[in-house]
Amino acid sequence: MSVSALVHAELERHDWAALSCGCGESAEHVPLMFEAILTAGTPRDMIGYTLDNHLEIGTNLFEAAVPAVGVILAALAGDPSPPARRHLLDTLCHLVSGDSHATEQAAGRTELGDECRRKAREGYWLIARTGLTGSADDAGTAADICEFIDLDDERSGYYQALLRERMSAKTKRRPRG
Repeated sequence: MSVSALVHAELERHDWAALSCGCGESAEHVPLMFEAILTAGTPRDMIGYTLDNHLEIGTNLFEAAVPAVGVILAALAGDPSPPARRHLLDTLCHLVSGDSHATEQAAGRTELGDECRRKAREGYWLIARTGLTGSADDAGTAADICEFIDLDDERSGYYQALLRERMSAKTKRRPRG
């Protein structure tokens, strides 16, 4: 697996060292985390590399979360490995359902959740495509993301139902025999 030129460009667009991270340091190491996740072919390859507790803790967001949404969308525009896709979708779901961590609020960054949702809307069709072509879990997570980011109730309802139907159909067991 490799990191696409689009992901590299999106990573290079930001001054990660100037952004706060959930680990208490600057987010300078976040691009390396993305690269390790995107080059992993199996879940075993991803051991030790996670975006959890860097971009968010629970759904409490840190400053690095906002540019990370763009990186996730750039990665989803390509063909990440199934474990990488799973991790990216889960992370995106946390980011779009979150709000600023107390330390970020104290620093005046109170709108991080709204900023993440706004950025994710730019990739609505990538998210829907990923859910419609991925695993049942991908479909369910994509439906949740659509619920958080889409302001168009009619479109959102339609795609959420379609994605949840796909999730349900892919998880049903076929009778043996």
